[in-house]
Amino acid sequence: MKQIHLRFNLDRPDFSLAVNVHLPGSGVTALFGPSGSGKTSCLRAIAGLEPAVRGRLEVNGHVWQDDSAGIFLPTHQRAIGYVAQDAGLFTHLTVQGNLEYGMRRIPDYARRVSLEQAISLLGIAHLVTRKPASLSGGERQRVAIARALAVSPSLLLMDEPLAALDVQRKEEVLPYLERLQQELAIPMVYVSHAPDEVARLADYMVLLEHGSVLADGDTAELMTRLDLPLAHGDNAGVVISTIVEGHDPEYDLIALRFAGGQLRLPAASGVAGMSLRVRVQARDVSLALHSPQDSSILNSFAATVLEIAPDSPGQVMVALDCCGQRLLARITRKSCEQLAIAAGMQVHAQIKGVALLR
Repeated sequence: MKQIHLRFNLDRPDFSLAVNVHLPGSGVTALFGPSGSGKTSCLRAIAGLEPAVRGRLEVNGHVWQDDSAGIFLPTHQRAIGYVAQDAGLFTHLTVQGNLEYGMRRIPDYARRVSLEQAISLLGIAHLVTRKPASLSGGERQRVAIARALAVSPSLLLMDEPLAALDVQRKEEVLPYLERLQQELAIPMVYVSHAPDEVARLADYMVLLEHGSVLADGDTAELMTRLDLPLAHGDNAGVVISTIVEGHDPEYDLIALRFAGGQLRLPAASGVAGMSLRVRVQARDVSLALHSPQDSSILNSFAATVLEIAPDSPGQVMVALDCCGQRLLARITRKSCEQLAIAAGMQVHAQIKGVALLR
């Protein structure tokens, strides 16, 4: 089974990193946590950019570092593509020149991603003759990602590649990142402190705090664990995998089937059978003791209360099971007490808002 094993220890006067995890050798793994949690240090250690790091790193059967065996591959010998917040393009070269520069150290026999394929995947064919100064922030990042792919990496490392972009530019780049994981068999380690990005891109997550692993596992599961900070606050929510069942052209609604039933949400179209992921934020879920009647809220589901935990002042977070699909509801402590909400109760979860991820 493909797997990435990393065991790192790094001691600095103001920071310590102690990480020992096994990651999937395919798909997207997110390193998630607040600033100073160790995300970038961990990524740099994988890239071989932190020579003071002690430990071991094995990527899908290839050992890149093993202190006990005296192995430490320098960065240029690790089959990685690296994308940082700053695209870091050579300003004196055209887009084409930047892409070709990244390919120079890769012999023909080792190339698994052609220049043409990288250009096509990132949709930058119309930019190849231009120089970085004439590109938007989103275009520069797409070129940087294409350059990282052009070296035919065994592992793609991304250090908050969207952090410097505004919302519009992020939405421009995200579909291309999704396309990469769909069309290329290159594992990706993605650093972020943005829950929405992680929910949209990553299947697996490592939650870091103060240089240590607080938890790791399936992204959707970690986002609903009330013992973790991800499941608290204004941005808490869940990711639901759905299948498009149909489209109602009269009201411009699509119907999405998931474990708990059918979600309906506004959309201009929908292809039956298509897989889509949606995000439901806890603040958009209300609870009722009985099935609501004559309500403007389209999506209401029977659910079982799993557990309740304090949230921000005056509010609680309620974890729910909806036929195997976990949901979170953020409600006031007063409502929780007035309705006598308790673990094991049957309630109705009313979903006021659904964000389509893909």
